[in-house]
Amino acid sequence: MSVEKLVPKENEAGARDKLIENASLIMREGDTIDISFSELSVRSGLNSALVKYYFGNKDGLLEAILERDMDNILEQVGLLIRKDMPPEDKLRHHIGAVIDTYYEFPYLNRLTMRLIRDLPPEGARNIADKYLKPLSEAYNIFVGEGIKSGVFRDMDADLFYSAVTGAADRFFTGKLVWKYCYGRDDFDEKIRDRYREQTVDLIMAGILKR
Repeated sequence: MSVEKLVPKENEAGARDKLIENASLIMREGDTIDISFSELSVRSGLNSALVKYYFGNKDGLLEAILERDMDNILEQVGLLIRKDMPPEDKLRHHIGAVIDTYYEFPYLNRLTMRLIRDLPPEGARNIADKYLKPLSEAYNIFVGEGIKSGVFRDMDADLFYSAVTGAADRFFTGKLVWKYCYGRDDFDEKIRDRYREQTVDLIMAGILKR
């Protein structure tokens, strides 16, 4: 079936983005990386056959979601690296942004790991080269600037990268723990803001020279 029969020509340009956004919403709201094509069709108002047309298969759709999210992250990280700011302020800002990102897209780490695990080696290496290595290099810059200026104690930038992303991912993929362990349903922006403030303070206190 041609795309013209699946979506009006005047709406074709936005159909792909609409599928990506609605698939992302399903994962956010359901705290999952599993997408039902029937649910996606209902949510987007588009024929699920368009997934095959635009993305080839479900993995292609997941790769497109990751590309959208990670391209934005890398752009923001690049802008921050180029800013004229003290290393401490720059890193504080970045850690806060990581926490905000994982609040908005709690599936991000699970999605990345799912694709790296399930794609052929070439596809997994492509994800690492496009997204993970540039982020690792950014952390070497963030941390290196602070060490060179004498603000940060000596540390391994790669391990620090894992610590920061792990702290954000663990909290925002733990909504059910928050509910069943603590009996709370207030997993909202106020909790995000409190977690951001506390986590940034704890991490920075651990790396600043005294």
